[in-house]
Amino acid sequence: MILITGPLFSGKRRLAEELFGDCGRCAFDVHERAAHCGDLEALADELSSCDAVTAAEVGGGVVPLDPGERAARERAGRLSCLLAERADTVVRVFCGIPTVIKGSLP
Repeated sequence: MILITGPLFSGKRRLAEELFGDCGRCAFDVHERAAHCGDLEALADELSSCDAVTAAEVGGGVVPLDPGERAARERAGRLSCLLAERADTVVRVFCGIPTVIKGSLP
């Protein structure tokens, strides 16, 4: 599995589609699924069977005032960490430029 992370609208989906096209099993914007997930480990296990997974970075920017929104961001960040542990390759995309953090691109 390749984990592709980076800021919103930075080119994560485009990279996944370039690598796998219509043939691949990709999960996009999984950071949104983390907010209401009761078992992040199980979700990470499920997602690790995909070819590529994209998740927005949530560690920068303004910290939400709402406790529920802060908890959702914490869960999204934790899910990304769990996925990075399971991934063969981790790529950060910034301004459309992919940088490999772990492993190598196919």
